Amino acid sequence: MTLVDEALDIIRRGTDEILLEDTLRAKLARGRPLRVKAGFDPTAPDLHLGHTVLINKLRQFQTSATRSCS
Repeated sequence: MTLVDEALDIIRRGTDEILLEDTLRAKLARGRPLRVKAGFDPTAPDLHLGHTVLINKLRQFQTSATRSCS
């Protein structure tokens, strides 16, 4: 199994669908860090339990050698 396949396995966990998976695979194959945007402020005081799903997904991207930003 290649590093790209391992990263995709991590990213697929808990997801229903990955849009443009071929594009994601190609970007991971470049070997450069990706920028992943969540669209919310993780330091905001109005976070709730539902945000933990996205925070955990950002962590999975981070552990698969990408750069997450919010």
